[in-house]
Amino acid sequence: MRKSLRSNVKDSVIAAKLLSMEEVRDADTVLLYASFGSEVNTWQLAGSLLHKNKTIAYPRCGENGLMTFHIITSASQLKEGKYGICEPDGSLPQPDLAGRTVCIVPGLAFTPEGGRLGYGGGFYDRFLAAHPDVRRIAAAYDGTIVSELPLQPHDLKVDTIVTEERTVSCNAEK
Repeated sequence: MRKSLRSNVKDSVIAAKLLSMEEVRDADTVLLYASFGSEVNTWQLAGSLLHKNKTIAYPRCGENGLMTFHIITSASQLKEGKYGICEPDGSLPQPDLAGRTVCIVPGLAFTPEGGRLGYGGGFYDRFLAAHPDVRRIAAAYDGTIVSELPLQPHDLKVDTIVTEERTVSCNAEK
């Protein structure tokens, strides 16, 4: 379903809305995902953030379902990883997550309350559970917001969902 919703125009609208958000503008660091397949494209957003001299970091999936983020200054620092998704080299520096950090979170589907259906690996759930002060913002197509999902107790919610149609402030518990 998400593949049928994908469009460059929608991706541009979502990127512009994310860039205009106070949380993103004021962030010390923006944690991004390297868009893959039918996910909302984040490459334009990354370019704009780098142009504004924002610190951006991308995830690297490691052993035991753990994920670390590493700072990049150019998209050329990302290489295809074990899941076919671009990721940074593990030798690149990790960001200080103590300040105002925003994580742009991918997902297959979301609920208006911030419930998120990922890909089943739990990488983002484990990372965000370990960093509860990181602001969680989902980039999604409006058609992927559904009334309910098969969520588990360990599934963490997002704070905000940004789509091409609307911005949803979720009742996410932190």
